Amino acid sequence: MIDFDTALALVLNEARPLSPETVAMDAAGDRVLAADLKARGDAPRTAVSAMDGYAVRDADLMALPARLPVAEVAFAGRADVPVLPPGACARVFTGGPVPHGADRIVVQENVSRDGDVALFETPPGPGRHIRAAGSDFRAGDTLLPARTALGFRAMVAAAAADVATLSVVRRPRVIILGTGDELAEPGQALEAPGSIPESVSFGVAALARQCGAEVLARRRLTDTPELLEAAARLALDEADLVVVTGGASVGEKDYARSMFAPCGLELIFSKVAIKPGKPVWFGRAGGALVLGLPGNPTSAMVTARLFLAPLVAGLAGRDPAALLNWRNMTLTAPLKPCGDRETFERGRLIKGGVAGLDVQDSATQKALAIADVLIRRRPDAPGLGAGDTAVVLDF
Repeated sequence: MIDFDTALALVLNEARPLSPETVAMDAAGDRVLAADLKARGDAPRTAVSAMDGYAVRDADLMALPARLPVAEVAFAGRADVPVLPPGACARVFTGGPVPHGADRIVVQENVSRDGDVALFETPPGPGRHIRAAGSDFRAGDTLLPARTALGFRAMVAAAAADVATLSVVRRPRVIILGTGDELAEPGQALEAPGSIPESVSFGVAALARQCGAEVLARRRLTDTPELLEAAARLALDEADLVVVTGGASVGEKDYARSMFAPCGLELIFSKVAIKPGKPVWFGRAGGALVLGLPGNPTSAMVTARLFLAPLVAGLAGRDPAALLNWRNMTLTAPLKPCGDRETFERGRLIKGGVAGLDVQDSATQKALAIADVLIRRRPDAPGLGAGDTAVVLDF
C-alpha cells in the first residue's frame, strides 16, 4: 500500500496528451489545441474605421467651420478602398475601409449634414478612430499556442485566424463498468428485492466529461467471472481508459482486477493509504489504462476526484495541476484527530470558511451531494479547532 502523493505521481505520469485529430471549427469548442494556431492573414486587412463618422484630411479642417461635400460612402464589407479627394469627406461606418488620403474619422455626433454636404464646426479632438491594417495581428502570427483550452474567448481568436479546421488533442474515450449483483438501473431497484440503484457510474461519467473525456458507455455488470472478463476485453478494445467500480476489495465476489487478468493486467498500484478509498487501484491492460474505484458512492467519488479527474484532464491535453489546486481555508467548526491513514473529509463552504460534514460515511449519497470541498488531513494529525487552518480542494 502506497501513500497518496506517490499514487498521484504515478497517475500524473500517465496523464499525457493523446494524439491529435483534426475537427471542424464548430466542433472545437472546449477542446485543447494540439499545435500553434497561426493567422492566415492580417487583421484588419486594410485600415478600417473604429466609429461611424466621416473620413477627412486634417488639412481640410484647418479653418472651421468647414463645409465638405460627401464624395464616398464606405460600409463594412466594401471590397475596394476608395480615394478621398482633397476638399471632400467620405461617409464611413464602423468596420468600413478608410479611404486613401484620409487622416482621421470625425464621429458622426460632431458633424451635421446639409444634403450632400457635411458641416464641421468644432475641432475633432485627439482621437483618430482608425484601426490600422494589421493592428490586431499579422499573417503568420501565433494567435493561440499549443495546449490552449478552447473556451469561449479563445474560440473567437481561433475563428479570426480564418481556418476551417483545428488540430486538437483527441478526447480520451472512457468506458465505465459498474460491477455488483445488487445493482439495478435507477427506476428499477424497488421492483427487484435486494437491489439498490446503480448510482456511481452517473457521477463518474459526469466528472469524466467535465474534465474532457468522451464517455462511450456505462455498463452494469453482475458478478459473473465469464461475463466480467468478456466485458473487460470489449471495453479495452474500445477505450483509452476503462473505469471499473466496485469489486475492488478482497471479498469472494471482488473480481474487478481478475476480470482484466486474461488481457495482461499490469498493476501500477494496488491500494492507497487513504480514507475513504483505500481499495483504489490503477494499471494498464490491452493498450488501455484501467482505474479501479471502490463501490461505495462517497469512496468512489472521492477517489475519482483525486485520481480520475487529473488523469482525464491530462489525457485530454489540459493541465492536470489545475485540478489539484489545494488551498488554505479557515475552519468554522472543529475537526477530530485523524487516524493512521491520510483522510479526505467532505466539507462545506460556510461564510468564508469551511466546516466538515457531520456525516462522513463512505457509502453516503445524500451528504455527498452537499459537499463543496475535500479537507485533507495528514495521518495522525491532531484535532483542529474553529479558527484553525485546513487544506482543501474543490469537490
